[in-house]
Amino acid sequence: METEKAGGPAGVVCPGCGGTEVRTVEQARRGKGAMRDDLFGRLAPGPDKGGDGCLHFIEGMALTALGGGLAYTGVQQDKPLYTLGGVALALICLLGTFVVVRSDGREKYAAEAGAARAERLWQPAHYCYGCTSVFCPGGTPWQGVLTPDQFKKLVWTEAGYADQLLTGDKAKDAELPAGVLGERS
Repeated sequence: METEKAGGPAGVVCPGCGGTEVRTVEQARRGKGAMRDDLFGRLAPGPDKGGDGCLHFIEGMALTALGGGLAYTGVQQDKPLYTLGGVALALICLLGTFVVVRSDGREKYAAEAGAARAERLWQPAHYCYGCTSVFCPGGTPWQGVLTPDQFKKLVWTEAGYADQLLTGDKAKDAELPAGVLGERS
């Protein structure tokens, strides 16, 4: 079959437009037009949390050391403004570092905890290049035809990390149609 040669699933037809140029969302994120349409981000199964906490800790400690160096210079040169400013800067940077690292840890934990729930909705989904929509063949585990932004909001909300959608991400403001998960309205 021609669709099997192209790397797509055989016999899958888009319920929105009837098109056969359909790929799994995993294939679509890396396939034709993915960069142009930002499919990698718009079809993401969850937030990308890897190593941020360690990098933020190093940055914070470098800024804290800068404040400590300023305070040390103030003591050595008998400049109280440098001393007080350096101590204040060091304390603010130290506290800020711990707040940021703790927040990174919570976000990473939420992403790990919701990964199985996200995978359950994300894995069977398909992307139609014809009408730029996302659907699940057979209507399970969710029903209907969604835009990539609605799909991202559905997956992230059900996985428990919709609060990590960034300001400006169209998925944050996307409206999900009623009954998409089969619940009765």
